[in-house]
Amino acid sequence: MLCIDDLSELGTHYAPVEYLVREAAQQWERDEAMALRRAVFCIEQGIFARDDRDATDDRSQLLVAMSCNGGMPEQVVGTVRIHRGEAAGEWWGSRLAVHPAFRSQGHLGVTLIRLAVSRANALGCTAFFAQVQMQNLPLFRKLGWQLLEETTVHGRSHARMQADLAWYPPCNDPVSGFVTRAKVL
Repeated sequence: MLCIDDLSELGTHYAPVEYLVREAAQQWERDEAMALRRAVFCIEQGIFARDDRDATDDRSQLLVAMSCNGGMPEQVVGTVRIHRGEAAGEWWGSRLAVHPAFRSQGHLGVTLIRLAVSRANALGCTAFFAQVQMQNLPLFRKLGWQLLEETTVHGRSHARMQADLAWYPPCNDPVSGFVTRAKVL
């Protein structure tokens, strides 16, 4: 396993060709997902001082994108969490993070979003929302999301957005998840 804390070291020699995006099934996957979130939201973006965990983590499903070596998951390189909202049928996605060295590989953010909404859709979701950082607004619009309002979250500009569930068929097997391949450069 590579150390996720040093964002500059990863991805310089190893280029996986396949990624598995699924619900975190093992403790090492959960641990690496949390380390990635700390690296992105605390170190890289400086949104949180020490840790980005909150009470929502206790009621969330954690999804991960993992690089594969020989078809076997090796390292968590992306993550997102999903959780029920306050209203019946309402679901939220949050803490979407992809390691900087892998942001141009295999459409990982897109695949994490796809699994997040598809999984919630299978669990009875009637409305799926997210607070999206403004720089990611164009991506979400391309994925069938509608801007509801601009807002501020943790002192940063965000867009409150809603997914078009018609774009995301239900995923009843989140542990099998989806496989995506690296872009050919």
